[in-house]
Amino acid sequence: MNISDIERLFEGYGYFVLICGLLLEFIGLPFPGETTLTYSGYLSYKGVLHLAPVLILSFLATTIGMTLTYLIGKAAGMPFIKRYGKWLFLTPSKIDATRRWFDKYGTNLLLIGYFIPGVRHFTGYFSGIIGLRFRSFAVYTYLGAAFWVVSFAFLGHALGPQWKQLFILLEENAGLLIAAAAGLFIILLAIRTLMRMGKSTS
Repeated sequence: MNISDIERLFEGYGYFVLICGLLLEFIGLPFPGETTLTYSGYLSYKGVLHLAPVLILSFLATTIGMTLTYLIGKAAGMPFIKRYGKWLFLTPSKIDATRRWFDKYGTNLLLIGYFIPGVRHFTGYFSGIIGLRFRSFAVYTYLGAAFWVVSFAFLGHALGPQWKQLFILLEENAGLLIAAAAGLFIILLAIRTLMRMGKSTS
């Protein structure tokens, strides 16, 4: 699905695109969440949509989708995902990638996972599978959802007519951006770890 498809969907269905599109994306179906959020922010800039409902509906659709995947993962476990995951585009490579990210970052992945294509779609399932407490899941996941939604919706609102050019540039350099974000996160995590070690020894 490209930008033109998203534009046509919004012309026909408005806010409904946010609710259904983002909900389906976080269940695992291929839907361009960032493009949808950014374009909805641009539509709020134009006055076609209102920014407050965009933010609220996007946040609700995202968190509901993530919560559903957590509950499915907790109830059905890995055998279900391995057997039926292909219907949700949850391939073995994505499962392994998410496991590696979880092993490395733990629950912090739920905060940054939204910005990692191919990983965010499985973090909810995997949280349920490993038996992560719902309270911990909800705190990290819902905070991450709020940050993700606000970031892209405000980006579209702030850029106005230039949103499409910048977004195409971001898509073309997605690999570099992901690597940069991961590197920054590693640096921040290392600094926090060193600060904790310093406090424990003092």
